[in-house]
Amino acid sequence: MKFFESLFEGALWNSRFVILAAVVGSLLAGFAIFYMATVDVVNLVIHTLHYADASMTDEARKALHDSTVSHIVEVVDGYLLGTVMLIFALGLYELFISDINQAHGSKASSKILVISNLDDLKSRLAKVILMIMIVTLFEEALNMTMNTPIDLLYLGGSIALIALALYLTHIAEHGTKGSAEEAKVHDGKAVKEEGRH
Repeated sequence: MKFFESLFEGALWNSRFVILAAVVGSLLAGFAIFYMATVDVVNLVIHTLHYADASMTDEARKALHDSTVSHIVEVVDGYLLGTVMLIFALGLYELFISDINQAHGSKASSKILVISNLDDLKSRLAKVILMIMIVTLFEEALNMTMNTPIDLLYLGGSIALIALALYLTHIAEHGTKGSAEEAKVHDGKAVKEEGRH
């Protein structure tokens, strides 16, 4: 019976390697998005070379300027989405498969791979997704036409909601860090007091 139990538990534990499909898929999706965003940047630079053309009318120059700004926002959106896929792939691999040995000697790993559980991964992804939503709203605001005063009110309300979301994210992050640091200080004081007694 113990043999079958050991065999089943081994198969159950090794089933986590199915996560490799999500890791590879996320990496491929991230690379595809980075590729598309980079191609967009190259095309954008080629089109903006005509901006200094003296024969261009003011209306055409303004149209080129507006479309360039809009495309830049789209490119930022694409790179942020690619970053989400990359963080997701690295986080899943570290959580379910193994630590990435090359990352432990790198200074950048402390900024990217501070993921010890699913909540950390969700938190990192949520921050990047929030940035994507902000960039998308900015892109829509650039193309928005203000016909009535209520349109301006909607724009102001959306900006206020973004500011609130960023504030709550900041409070949640620093509140958690602050409480963890307070707990460490409290534990240190308790140890010192026990040593005195």
